[in-house]
Amino acid sequence: MTVEQLTEEERATWLSALPQWSLSRAGAAIERKFEFADFSEAFAFMTRVAMIAETRDHHPEWFNVYNRVEITLTTHDAGGLSLRDVKMARKIDALVA
Repeated sequence: MTVEQLTEEERATWLSALPQWSLSRAGAAIERKFEFADFSEAFAFMTRVAMIAETRDHHPEWFNVYNRVEITLTTHDAGGLSLRDVKMARKIDALVA
């Protein structure tokens, strides 16, 4: 299955619906930083994201130090940002809503 990269117009439209995410890597990815009360809360969040990632076969790039988690989403098969990333970002946002 071919995964299509979002057009510039599609990126702008979707990012307006994801206000806490920002473009990175010259528009090829989106990223968001999260902060939690402590390491346990951050790790529990990462575990919930991991479960979603496994079911969708779409895994984030992330970084964790103590209570902070930074997530970057991009679709390597598309060579940049795709609808898969947007859908994943929305699922991740729902975990902290």
